[in-house]
Amino acid sequence: MIDSEGFRANVGIILCNERRELFWGRRVGQDAWQFPQGGINDNETPEEAMFRELKEEVGLEENHVEILGSTKKWLRYRLPKRFIRKHSTPLCIGQKQRWFLLKVTCSESDFCLDKFDKPEFDHWRWVDYWQPVKEVVFFKRNVYNRALKELAPLLFPDGAPENTYRPKNRHPYRNRR
Repeated sequence: MIDSEGFRANVGIILCNERRELFWGRRVGQDAWQFPQGGINDNETPEEAMFRELKEEVGLEENHVEILGSTKKWLRYRLPKRFIRKHSTPLCIGQKQRWFLLKVTCSESDFCLDKFDKPEFDHWRWVDYWQPVKEVVFFKRNVYNRALKELAPLLFPDGAPENTYRPKNRHPYRNRR
């Protein structure tokens, strides 16, 4: 589902454990780490897409997690020009995402990254809350920062740990003189 502005509807999944650490997955065959995420099909709600993606990418079922909350609005990021498939119709210039914060209620042995033919991740680990903002690919950093900032009170009602990431106000290659 690509909207009239060129953004593909997508869900992002932030999994936490009882120690308030986050699931951090390494993309297959790459040195790139991210949260599970995926597109929303025409016949799905964001929540239905989230549970489908959770099963496809991490191998967890609905009964393995508890939904703590989700972002209230779509969070958007643009793809760098080199990643835009110029000959695709409709043209997709980025993603608009609803983010879900889930608490894992199962054992780590229930995680299965290769449950389906085309795994998204080949390795995962638990990380501190703000670490993903610093490690994710640059064009997703502001969305990760916004999602984690909005959802932090659900996991840290007495105040989240300090976020040392400071997003830049402009694209690093734009408006240079």
